[in-house]
Amino acid sequence: MKRVPFDTVAAVDLGSNSFHMVVAKLDHDELRVIDRLRERTALAEGLDDGDRLKAKVAERAIDCLGRFGQRLAHMPVDSVRAVGTNTLRRMRESRAFLQKAQAALGHRIEVISGREEARLIYLGVSHAHSDDSRRRLVVDIGGGSTECILGEGLDILESDSLQMGCVGWTVRHFPDGAITRERMEKAQIAAGLELQGLARRYKRLGWESAIGSSGTIVACEEMLRSAGWSEGGIDAKGLRKLRRALVEAGHVSKLQLPALQADRAGVLAGGVAVLSAIFKILDIDELHASPGALREGVLHDLLGRMRHEDVREPTIRSFARRYHVDLEQAGRVERTSLALLAQVAAGWELESAAHERTLSWAARLHEIGLGISYSGYHRHGAYIVANADMNGFSKQDQQQLAALIESHRRKPDPALFQALPTDLQEPTLRLAVLLRLAARLHRSRSPRALPELSLFVRKRELRMEFAEGWLAEHPLSRADLDEEAGQLTQLGVELHVS
Repeated sequence: MKRVPFDTVAAVDLGSNSFHMVVAKLDHDELRVIDRLRERTALAEGLDDGDRLKAKVAERAIDCLGRFGQRLAHMPVDSVRAVGTNTLRRMRESRAFLQKAQAALGHRIEVISGREEARLIYLGVSHAHSDDSRRRLVVDIGGGSTECILGEGLDILESDSLQMGCVGWTVRHFPDGAITRERMEKAQIAAGLELQGLARRYKRLGWESAIGSSGTIVACEEMLRSAGWSEGGIDAKGLRKLRRALVEAGHVSKLQLPALQADRAGVLAGGVAVLSAIFKILDIDELHASPGALREGVLHDLLGRMRHEDVREPTIRSFARRYHVDLEQAGRVERTSLALLAQVAAGWELESAAHERTLSWAARLHEIGLGISYSGYHRHGAYIVANADMNGFSKQDQQQLAALIESHRRKPDPALFQALPTDLQEPTLRLAVLLRLAARLHRSRSPRALPELSLFVRKRELRMEFAEGWLAEHPLSRADLDEEAGQLTQLGVELHVS
C-alpha cells in the first residue's frame, strides 16, 4: 500500500437539493469521518425556464460554500475534491457562478457527468458494504437526477443517470404543494416511463440485494421505521402506506409524519413518486438505505488518486486501445512534451502535478481521431474526448483535454482556450504549445532519439536551441519549426529557433 501525502481529506457535494461536506481522517488505511456539514440550498428550484440560476438562490449557495470554505481553509488543494451534479450540468451561463463558488470555497469545483456521478455513488456504497460480495442494485434519488447502478463488489455492470429527482419531480407534478391521488399517480407513471429503458437490462442480469443512498431514501426509511410501517428498510407495503399518508394530508404544509425533517417536506412527494416507480418497474420487494453515497465515493476516489490507484489511468489506456492509437508514437510525443515541460515549468508556472498529468494524457490521446479519419483527425479526437463517458474525469477535465487535442496541429484557435474556465485558460494554452512542439519534432515517426535541445521561456516568448549544425542537417524539421513559429502567433506566442 502506497503512503498517501495527507492524513485528512475532504469531499464537497454540490447537489441539486443540498450541499454536503464530509471530512475524514485516514486511520490504519481506513477513512474515519471527523466532520460533516449539510445545508439545503435548493439549487434546482433556482433555475428559471431558461435554466439560468436566479440571483437569490446563487447568493444562498455562495454563502453556504463560504461557510464550508472556512472549515477547509487550512487543507491543501490536493486533499479536497468538490463535485457538482445535475443542476450544474443543466445550468446555462454557469461560468460566473462557478468562479464565485470556487472563490468562496477556496477549492476547484468539478462538474461531473451523470455516468461519473453513478460511478462515484456506487463506489461510496460499495465501501460501506465491503463485506457483501453479492450482486447489488444501487439506487440514488437526488434532487435533480436518479442514478441506478448494478454491480458486484467494486465492479459496475450497468449504470444509468435519469433526468428525474425529488426537486424536479415535485416542481413538475406538485407545483403548488397540493398532493392528490391523481397527481401522485401521474408522477409515478411519468417516472415509470423514464425507467422503461433500463428495466429489461437490469432484470436480465438480476441482483441479490437492493440498496438505496442519499436523502430521499434515507428519509423514507426513517419515516417508515418511526411510523411502525417497516421493521427495517423500505418494503413495498410500507411505501404504499407512506404514499397514502401523503395523499391524505393533501398538502405539503399539512404533512405530519414521524422523523420527517422540515427541509425534506417540500420535496418529499416528488421523491416518493420516483421511489414508488422504481419499486414497481424493477419489481423490488425490499430496499435498505446505505450510509455510503456520492460524497463517500468522492473520498475513496480521492484516496485512490493519492495512492496512485487513479481510475483515470485505465480510462486513458482503454481509450487508446479502443481507437487503435499508435502507442509507440504516442509514447515518443509524451516523453518529449514532458521533457519540454520540465524545462519551462518554473518560468511558465506549470509546476503542479496536475499539469504534468494533463499533458501526458493529451499526448497519449492526441492521435485518437485517426481511428475515424486522417482528414481533420485532431477535431475528431477532440469531439470524442469532449463527449464520451470517461471514468474519473469531470466535464472541465474533458473540455481541457479536448482543447489540447484539437489544438495540437494546424492553425490553433484562441477560442478553444477562451471557452475554458478562467483559471485553466493560460495554463492550457501553454501546455498546448508544448504538445504542438513535441508533435512537430516527431513528425517523421522515427524511433531515433531527438538531439539534445534547450527551451527557454519568458512570458509568451520561447527560444528553442539545438546542437550546432543539427537544423542545417534536418531541413524538414527546420521548415516545420519555422511554420510552427508562424502559427503560434495566432496564440500571441513568439517562437525563436536556432
